Amino acid sequence: MSRRVVAGLFHSLDGVVSEPNLFQFDSFDADLGRLMGEVLGPVDEVVMGRKGYRQWAAYWPGHNDPDDFGPFINPIRKHVASRTLTQADLTWENSHLIEGDLLDFVRRLKEADGGDISVQGSISVVRQLFLAGLLDRLTLITHPVIAGAGERLFGPETPTTRLRLLDHEVTTAGNVVVTYGLRAS
Repeated sequence: MSRRVVAGLFHSLDGVVSEPNLFQFDSFDADLGRLMGEVLGPVDEVVMGRKGYRQWAAYWPGHNDPDDFGPFINPIRKHVASRTLTQADLTWENSHLIEGDLLDFVRRLKEADGGDISVQGSISVVRQLFLAGLLDRLTLITHPVIAGAGERLFGPETPTTRLRLLDHEVTTAGNVVVTYGLRAS
């Protein structure tokens, strides 16, 4: 049986997924915390990109408040996709450089024993894995805000891609949480 690869991104109404700290404000509510706990519970490995790794490795080590993200992300096995970093650059606990092709690596990882694999802190890795059919669940957490500027998950170069709705919920703060999978052709 194949492991699931999952990803969740904070999202503004106008589609911005980068730097959610600039538009999240007070919309992170108890409902959203519960949903994130449910999603992260079965995860035992993480795939990250270079930019996200660098940002998070500069912040999360040493942050271990039990009500925060640190106790999840610090000890977990982190696989980092990068063409420029070396294994010696990966000083954050339990971080490993992905050797070779990202898609081949994730295919092999899916077939290994273990829990869910989560893509964290990388918009480009989420995009690549989703469009390649390797991301089983894409959760978009749309905050009730228009961000205006920032990177979007999919751009005009993305081919038309049909999706199927897997789950949805609206939180008390007005977040719309939708989970999609690729629709079989």
